[in-house]
Amino acid sequence: MNDQDNTAATDTSGGKEAEAVTFSDLGLGESSLRALDHVGFENPSPIQRSFIPKALTGRDCTGQAHTGTGKTAAFVLPILEAIDHDLGVTQALVLAPTRELADQVKCEAERLAYTSPIRVACFVGQRDMDRQIRQLERGVQVAVGTPGRVKDLNNRGHLIFDNLRVVVLDEADRMLDIGFEPEIRDILRRCPNNRQTLLLSATLPPSVERLAKKYMSNPDRVDLSGDAVAVDSIDQFFCTVDPDRKFGLLVRLLSEQKPTQVIVFTRTKRGADSLYRRFSGGLSNVGVMHGDLPQSKRERALKRFREGQIRLLIATDVAGRGIDVSTISHIVNYDIPEYHDDYIHRIGRTGRMTSDAKGQAFTFVTREQGDELTRIEIRVNKELTEYTVPEYEAYRQRSPRPTVNTVA
Repeated sequence: MNDQDNTAATDTSGGKEAEAVTFSDLGLGESSLRALDHVGFENPSPIQRSFIPKALTGRDCTGQAHTGTGKTAAFVLPILEAIDHDLGVTQALVLAPTRELADQVKCEAERLAYTSPIRVACFVGQRDMDRQIRQLERGVQVAVGTPGRVKDLNNRGHLIFDNLRVVVLDEADRMLDIGFEPEIRDILRRCPNNRQTLLLSATLPPSVERLAKKYMSNPDRVDLSGDAVAVDSIDQFFCTVDPDRKFGLLVRLLSEQKPTQVIVFTRTKRGADSLYRRFSGGLSNVGVMHGDLPQSKRERALKRFREGQIRLLIATDVAGRGIDVSTISHIVNYDIPEYHDDYIHRIGRTGRMTSDAKGQAFTFVTREQGDELTRIEIRVNKELTEYTVPEYEAYRQRSPRPTVNTVA
């Protein structure tokens, strides 16, 4: 951390003048550049262009950008630059909200450390504690985990914080949403005062701002969220429908769209199970993910989805947050999300394909939910296009649309 500057800077760059920037311009070492070339990363995304050079200085940094913009590599690469390869103790800690996301970060770190002898391990609940302890005894330089298990391993004296150089709070808003704030605060209090703290989040609500103010030192701020939160690589639609006809609409929509891979989001675990049962009787390439499933089943479903064996995945918001699969072509909000920020996280699962094809997001709206749709449109600063499926549209009662000021 660096206390020389009393005012935290805010960077909102990422415009056309930055398009020619390459990874070699960001201050990364030769080992990282070779790894990036090996994994096929050609040009840095806006969050990577802005965040990596700041993080490499050793200052505390916050990064705000919508889902699916490359935030993981933006903090993993500076971590790998900061690690002393000859020191076998834990030097970096990444906290993530879900097991799936922790796994994803661990895999990305291993990919980007492919040219370096850096040991990365994942520490999450509902997995063999003894195995995780043995990993720590052998030496782990980058620890990735959920706050509960990380705190437990520290309490037992196995995961030592004394030599931490970098601590990362990934998806900080979601970690606080699902109740991890006490564990996070306790962990940060135990970490060395001279550490670097990096915080990345799709949104920065007051609770996250308070956390940053308490545990970070004059952080540089990179804000690429803007007013147009939803990514440009996604076409967004809404469909009006009566509640008892939503399943029929979904079947027709999937038949028309023929998605490569699709995630269908429900609000509740019960709703996800119910929808899965209706599909699984006739289809073999359907899966379900929610918080009540045993961890082994969630991991198996995610593995099959990544491998393309599952084309239709039904998920709740917490389970869906850790899914990062580039072949997802469609998102369907079978239930309109309870919070409009969850809409952003949901649709961010698509629009990541390497081809020029855009992702497609469809939101089912009943006649009583017009105001909820309006709030989503205000949040993303965009009017969603109505998609009509004959015989399934419902009469929609909603307030007149507000004027949406499109961001240039």
